[in-house]
Amino acid sequence: MRFGTFIPQGWRLDLVDIDPAEQWSVMNGLAQRADAGPWESLWVYDHFHTVPLPTEEATHEAWTLMSAFAASTERIRLGQMCTSMGYRNPAYLAKVAATVDLISAGRAEMGIGGGWYEHEWRAYGYGFPAIKERLGRLREGVEIMHQAWTTGTATLDGTYYQVDGAIVRPLPLQESGIPLWIAGGGEKVTLKIAAQYASYTNFAGSVEEFDHKSGILRGHCENLGRDFGAITRSSNFNTIVGATEAEAADRLAAVIARLRPHVGDERAAAIEADYTSSPGFGTPEQVAERLAERAAHGLGYAIHYFPEAAYDQSGMELFEREVIPALS
Repeated sequence: MRFGTFIPQGWRLDLVDIDPAEQWSVMNGLAQRADAGPWESLWVYDHFHTVPLPTEEATHEAWTLMSAFAASTERIRLGQMCTSMGYRNPAYLAKVAATVDLISAGRAEMGIGGGWYEHEWRAYGYGFPAIKERLGRLREGVEIMHQAWTTGTATLDGTYYQVDGAIVRPLPLQESGIPLWIAGGGEKVTLKIAAQYASYTNFAGSVEEFDHKSGILRGHCENLGRDFGAITRSSNFNTIVGATEAEAADRLAAVIARLRPHVGDERAAAIEADYTSSPGFGTPEQVAERLAERAAHGLGYAIHYFPEAAYDQSGMELFEREVIPALS
């Protein structure tokens, strides 16, 4: 199994109580730590407002961070989970990503999806199109990026996007362009786009749900003549590990105590329940066993979000020391 880790950027209220002037130092320090460690990739979210509630706490912009991390790290791959297609013109986005690929010496990934956070869409003036339009934009945008990165130009007279000879030079350094991670488990559209273009997919759910989505993806691949085995399937995991179950519970309690003043008791309880039900919560042995089960069902890449990371790296260190070696 391959492993990625999220860098806290504020979206999940994971930089609260840290002075904004110090937040880049914290994020960059974690990125450089990951670069020196066992992780294959680092990730950020593409959002503008905090979650689960919009607040005035910091949320740092994803592609600005991509460029900064490209310059400040040396080895680790750089991804977003996931870029919202509706937030940027796709030809412009292709140009931005190609520049990041050049700065990073060929380490960029493109996580891309249809977008879902309605409050943020409307607040930034993007409206909030119906899911059919958001997925239509995803399909057209992926086609534009694919053209741009493989030929250096893009032309499409689409329903939602029109580009006419948009030049994207220089090309990304990576052969065949920047790898596409198509995020989401929509069975009729998203997984079909993934079957055509993706090097990676990213969807969540139980083992049974993972098997079901994988079967749908396989069917789309067969219909398109694509090798199902050429697509690596990934999932994201909320991760808190402790040497004992009691230590894991204490770590979670500290995370919830930090969030509660910003989200209230009801939301805090929901977040706590989400963590306790995560395959990434518990002792290293418990987490490794759950991940091994998913690997047996075809999960090839696990991306882990550590809510403590900006304040305490000891849980991440425990994961690096005991979980990754058991599964790599």
